[in-house]
Amino acid sequence: MNYAPYFTEEHRLLRKTIRQFLEKEVTPFLGEWEEKGEFPREILQRMGELGFLGLRYPKEAGGQGWDYFAGVILAEELSRTGFGGFPMAIGVQTDMATPPILEFGNEEQKERFLKPALQGEKLAAIGISEPNHGSDVASIQTRAVKDGNDWVINGAKMFITNGPRADFITLVVRTSDAPGYKGLSMILVEMDRPGITVSKKLDKVGMRSSDTAEIVFENVRVPLDNLLGKEGNGFAQIMWELQGERMISAAGSIGISEYAYEYAYRYAKERKQFGQPIANFQVISHLLVDMKTEIEVCKEMTYALAYRFSKGEIPSKEISMVKMAAAQTAHWVADRALQILGGNGYMMEYPIQRVWRDTRLHRIGAGTDEVMKEIIAKQLGLEEY
Repeated sequence: MNYAPYFTEEHRLLRKTIRQFLEKEVTPFLGEWEEKGEFPREILQRMGELGFLGLRYPKEAGGQGWDYFAGVILAEELSRTGFGGFPMAIGVQTDMATPPILEFGNEEQKERFLKPALQGEKLAAIGISEPNHGSDVASIQTRAVKDGNDWVINGAKMFITNGPRADFITLVVRTSDAPGYKGLSMILVEMDRPGITVSKKLDKVGMRSSDTAEIVFENVRVPLDNLLGKEGNGFAQIMWELQGERMISAAGSIGISEYAYEYAYRYAKERKQFGQPIANFQVISHLLVDMKTEIEVCKEMTYALAYRFSKGEIPSKEISMVKMAAAQTAHWVADRALQILGGNGYMMEYPIQRVWRDTRLHRIGAGTDEVMKEIIAKQLGLEEY
């Protein structure tokens, strides 16, 4: 499909270039990375050299100067590999940990943190969730206290993608006793500072080609200059960040949905039962029609919202809708693809089982389905704030 007016001929060529790179330098090795539980740092450096990590960032910040849809293309193509873990790790690098630095950081912070991340020289992480606080961001307890020219940080963060090997983390902390969201700030923290411990490398059901950790901060001293933006603005900053994270999550959901659909489509055309391809049976053909239809609906809404987002709008209600819808569709499509493969779909030698496992996290990360529904309900006037 054309998808005008969102994509130009230059976008089409960019998609082709990214797909060729992934087919040659990433996809053949993803199985190995799954078994190892992490990807090699060299591939991050390679993507930085090729400019893929900074596609939509301005050139003065170390990016390539493309528009927002270049980032959407990257997210889709990464997920079209049929693996969720590595794309998630790259998504943290490009659309979670670094956008707040561009948006709220000063020039010195951009030089120290943003440019090396976009060049693939530094691996980034973002620290929001805690062992006892996930969706309720306003209740975060990790604390940063001023002491002379430093912040002294104590607390713990959970489910940190890239955490075991990150060079820095964009950290949400409490910097005052003000209740709820009023006391939160964001601080850039180098991960080699004394007092930082990767207490546990987490063993996940899926997304296994990215490493995830619980991280403990014990009297970690960080210069006051590492504060991102203004003190006390952390809640607004992370709510802004989450809009972009949810947009890129929707794009990734579309990419992996397309992989599952196309795999099931080919299988149904080739697999024969009762003397004919199973695609000839209406129950299978109509199921494939339903899968394709849901993917296209999510794709159209994602592109429409990406256009608005690229123009500076932040339609949080609709972003929550498309994040939830695309995530649910991804897992729904993966589940139907597994059903079409029958017993083969449940075997580890077939990739659909992995897609099925990986897509389940899409309905949890960047805000659970339930949190998305709460946001939508409030903005529809169904619940009082």
